[in-house]
Amino acid sequence: MKKYTFYLLIFILLTGLSCSEKVGKNEGDQQPNIVFIMSDDHSYQTLSAYDDRYIHTPNLDRIAEEGVVFTNSFVSNSICGPSRAVMLTGKHSHMNGQIDNFTTFDNTQPNFAKYLQSAGYQTSLVGKWHLKSNPTGFDNWEVLIGQGNYYNSTFIENGVKKASQGYVTDVITDKAIKWLDNRKKDQPFCLLVHHKAAHRIWQPNITMLDSLSENEYEIPENFFDDYKGRKAAKLNKMSIIKDMDLVYDLKMNDDSIQSKYRKGYLNMYNLMTPEQKEIWDAYYTPILKQFKEAGLTDDELAIWKYQRYMNDYLKVIRSLDDNVGRLLDYLDKQELKDNTLVVYTSDQGFYMGEHGWFDKRYMYEQSLRTPLLMRFPERIKTSGTVTQMVQNIDYAPTFLDFAGIDIPDDMQGMSVKPLLTGKEINWRDAIYYQYYESPNEHGVKKHYGIRTDRYKLIHFYEDMDEWELYDLQTDPDEMKNLYGNEKHQSLIKDLKERLENLQKQYKVNTY
Repeated sequence: MKKYTFYLLIFILLTGLSCSEKVGKNEGDQQPNIVFIMSDDHSYQTLSAYDDRYIHTPNLDRIAEEGVVFTNSFVSNSICGPSRAVMLTGKHSHMNGQIDNFTTFDNTQPNFAKYLQSAGYQTSLVGKWHLKSNPTGFDNWEVLIGQGNYYNSTFIENGVKKASQGYVTDVITDKAIKWLDNRKKDQPFCLLVHHKAAHRIWQPNITMLDSLSENEYEIPENFFDDYKGRKAAKLNKMSIIKDMDLVYDLKMNDDSIQSKYRKGYLNMYNLMTPEQKEIWDAYYTPILKQFKEAGLTDDELAIWKYQRYMNDYLKVIRSLDDNVGRLLDYLDKQELKDNTLVVYTSDQGFYMGEHGWFDKRYMYEQSLRTPLLMRFPERIKTSGTVTQMVQNIDYAPTFLDFAGIDIPDDMQGMSVKPLLTGKEINWRDAIYYQYYESPNEHGVKKHYGIRTDRYKLIHFYEDMDEWELYDLQTDPDEMKNLYGNEKHQSLIKDLKERLENLQKQYKVNTY
């Protein structure tokens, strides 16, 4: 009898521990599901919850309307691979080792998916990975090779290459929903849906070619920026005027038009089926004909390029928004809405002609700032906007916090959960940024800096030694470098001290 009682007690203790692992601390009886949707190069300017000048994004806005909008969301290194590594690890680039796109990610290190797995979560990653090593921490992974392609792209599904048919944004969503359908229904899940859209070269879905067709978009006031007082910005090679390729970027494929990247465009074009090519050509051939007949002057050509860029980019965003809607509808119909944290963001921001640019990389606002939306109706008490400065180092600790898992001491980010549940917390008053990838095709030099609620101080280093200071309150477009102004020396001294403190806090090598 005593022996029976002893084993009964052991059984109760073990099952109790097992159950406790599946219950988030102080979160009730059920751990939340997590759906993390991340796009590529989606500018906050083209998400109407932030800015409705260019496009209406009703499905993304739906997350905002049913949850919260972060109005001060930033990255720590504005480039694809490093941003993804930061998101996974909760650590700055110099700590996780992924400082640029050339490095292979160390997939043996901890990431939030591994912690969720150990707590009983099913984990899945679908879409863009772009870290060279295989994903780890995922029960299922179906990822694009490198950047992937917009049409009929090949995926690596748990180590096996498999072709796909269709437009990549649709295919990624199809795969995500299929996994949700087939998951184990008695376990919480974490699903990462990582879209290729809206990465260069902005190939719209053939079903979208006539949507928003030939709209005219307002040109940014600083489109013809001369970069006065900003030596590092003047060295850029991401100008819509000078560097946006007529064939590769704008699909004007004609032998009479010079192009450095024609082969790259044809490689992607030739992935299409004959039926897809027929619809594609029917749209772009008349535009090509009109362009050749127009005989545009330099300024006219610059504006024409901008309009073509915006039309193609925004059609890619339209497909992205539609597919976010498909996924939200699925969650709602499956009655998963009330216990699922839905997060939408981009791996970095993007230039929509500001300073005359496309691409990202710089610490200026358009590439530093990202959209960030969260929906969790049952537990997020806050609605509307969150104004505190958050960064992509915060995603990993946030997911662990919602799941009731202790946040590891070596994670450098902070959980945003207290900001969503109305709890008092001592939050950061400045963020740290560092960009490492130089030399590169876009001419952006290595730099680091600090951003507060009002000021931004940037140091371009290694093969140049240039400082820039901006007052974001009086100069939100960052056109006037105040660094050389004598009256700001006290402010500069204070910002440099704060910058050094952040570098010490995050264990950054000083320069």
